[in-house]
Amino acid sequence: MKQIRITGRERAVLRALDFSTGNTGEELLENSRLEPEILVSVLNSMMGPGYVEMIPYAEEATIENFRAARFDINPSFAFQLRDAVAQRY
Repeated sequence: MKQIRITGRERAVLRALDFSTGNTGEELLENSRLEPEILVSVLNSMMGPGYVEMIPYAEEATIENFRAARFDINPSFAFQLRDAVAQRY
């Protein structure tokens, strides 16, 4: 199985994201302490390969819709993402 490599910003978002229940965009904004534009960019980069899912479903998050949306970890990648968050490169 291919090892997932993540950036520091992706690591910050994953640490802020509850792996079991997910979080709203507003909660992620508070917990990750990233600027809204950066957070949306990071979420979109993780939604592309399917690591994170947005509810209600959308191809990508926008500044207008991310605060009310819920973001969950894709269960298919949960263990790999936990390992990636724990690893230091």
